[in-house]
Amino acid sequence: MFSKQIYTNRRANLLKSVDGGILLFVGNGESGANYSGNDYKFRQDSSFLYFFGLDKPDLAAVIDIESGEEIIFGNDIDLDDIIWMGPQPSIAEQAAEVGVSRTAPLSALADYIKSALAKGRKVHYLPPYRGDTKILLNQLLGIPFDALKDNASVEFIKGVVELRLIKEPCEIAEIDRACDLGYAMHYTAMELLRLGMKEQELVGAMEGVVTSGGYMPSFPTILSQNGETLHNHSHHQIFTEGRLCVVDAGAEIESHYCSDFTRTLPSGGRFTERQKEIYNIVLAANNAAASLSRPGISYRNVHLAASRVILDGLKNVGLVKGDLDEALANGVQGLFMPHGLGHNMGLDVHDMENLGENYVGYDATVSRSQQFGLASLRMARVLKPGHVITDEPGIYFIPALIEQWKAEGRLKDFINYSLLESYYDFGGIRLEDDLLITPDGARRLGTRRLPITVEEVESVMAG
Repeated sequence: MFSKQIYTNRRANLLKSVDGGILLFVGNGESGANYSGNDYKFRQDSSFLYFFGLDKPDLAAVIDIESGEEIIFGNDIDLDDIIWMGPQPSIAEQAAEVGVSRTAPLSALADYIKSALAKGRKVHYLPPYRGDTKILLNQLLGIPFDALKDNASVEFIKGVVELRLIKEPCEIAEIDRACDLGYAMHYTAMELLRLGMKEQELVGAMEGVVTSGGYMPSFPTILSQNGETLHNHSHHQIFTEGRLCVVDAGAEIESHYCSDFTRTLPSGGRFTERQKEIYNIVLAANNAAASLSRPGISYRNVHLAASRVILDGLKNVGLVKGDLDEALANGVQGLFMPHGLGHNMGLDVHDMENLGENYVGYDATVSRSQQFGLASLRMARVLKPGHVITDEPGIYFIPALIEQWKAEGRLKDFINYSLLESYYDFGGIRLEDDLLITPDGARRLGTRRLPITVEEVESVMAG
């Protein structure tokens, strides 16, 4: 939790974004894993955390935009709770720590909202993503379940996004800490990976680093020798000589700020010459994106510049042909990198994605492309100091996708389909760092960069 003033300033700034009515914040509750009482690890709603800082279940809050009144709704514990959980501070004591002077039982929320609606006041809420939150909003507002997302307040969403996008110094310090823990996760994988080991063993070792030094992984770990599958959460294979393993994983620390790194490791500890060729193209794209990222440039243009580096490298190895500017304009790079260069990161590893990607990564100046690959770019905005983004180019050889494009004769003047067949068993490569946009450029987050060159990776894996 940050200082009281941080939270009061955030709420005061938010009020400038919404014209009138009531802002409703719904915190998360406990969620049963297989029965009530055996719950998944609790994770507070990130926007509730950002504005109210209280990391406890079963809380809600409102802000009256006209009067500025703030109320936190929650229940004080009873004797039964004390027996199971020990003594806990009262809701009033917790609220005072974040600058809120008025509290009420959670049951009073319904009457408060009912009274506001009866007076014709608008109740603003953010798009719900959990079932119990949808049920509560349906009960409070009478909005059908299938209409809840469409009726979320655009003013509220945009106000939250504009504040959370630009990270404060206290947040940057936390993200640096999360990146250092993420570094330890990945370094552990580099040190421990051995032929004959099961992928799940490595996942367990990495996630053990997080749980011993932080809160939890920032997302389910992606670790697979089938790296051509972008988000592969299956870890059943045995590490085999000659294969590549994509390791995409991050740490979430106690403050809930996140990191997100990807490295691609040779299962046998050393890259083949063909693997080095493709790996170094991806590394060049990663480095180019970092060097180009600065205030005033759109991340869409950084994505396109990194894509141009990839096309240039693939032409050098004979997989791409023709005029590269034309190839880029026609979206040839989508065959090899069918995702965007990166996304925003902060309290969520894909920061604020629940609020709507087009509000977070796009604005009135940048609209989403319909081109395959580029359409998946999550962050396209003009960069500003304080943005935290991922830089994660990749090259993937996806046989089904290649075969489809080949059958359609798609962009055949730019793609050497006959040579591509020899890469069907290659897999994929992705390399990801986390960037902070500074007043004069960008820096990688964390106190040091995770080993990334061929020589660095092979050296660590050799022990």
